[in-house]
Amino acid sequence: MVLAVCLGAVFYYGVGPAPGGTGSGEELSDFPTATPSDSGSGNDGAGGAATETPPFSLTINNIKECGQTCRDVTTTLHNNQDETATGTTVYTRIFAGEDNTAEDDIVWEGKKEVGTVEAGGSRTATERIDLSLQEAWKIDRQNGWITIVMTIETDERTVTFQNSEQVA
Repeated sequence: MVLAVCLGAVFYYGVGPAPGGTGSGEELSDFPTATPSDSGSGNDGAGGAATETPPFSLTINNIKECGQTCRDVTTTLHNNQDETATGTTVYTRIFAGEDNTAEDDIVWEGKKEVGTVEAGGSRTATERIDLSLQEAWKIDRQNGWITIVMTIETDERTVTFQNSEQVA
């Protein structure tokens, strides 16, 4: 959810987020998602009554304009777990529309191999979000709404977040 809010902010400061399908990001043939049984939130032994810290969180550090529909976004992935995360890859898809995950509405997608993130550690990277005018228009037609789906996949677990934001 933190990532979705951050990505929403990224797109808000631009013409509007419209990553995906035709010329933006990296076209993904496989996009993993977590199911409730493999999301790996753990159990604190209190019968599920306590609020659990998510295994990962994301912070947006900087958004730099690189064109009318382009932003360089620097983010930090935090490993909130007590164990090292190995084989870490972050998959992101942005769709035009609120609560929409239809394949035809992908405006940007990307995959970032992060590798190992120590327990309590973090990794920082910069990703270029470059939208075509057609992708930005697709978001505009949805009253500025986008849906962001992000999956963090490690050797130990897979966690998926989804959130909708109105960015324009």
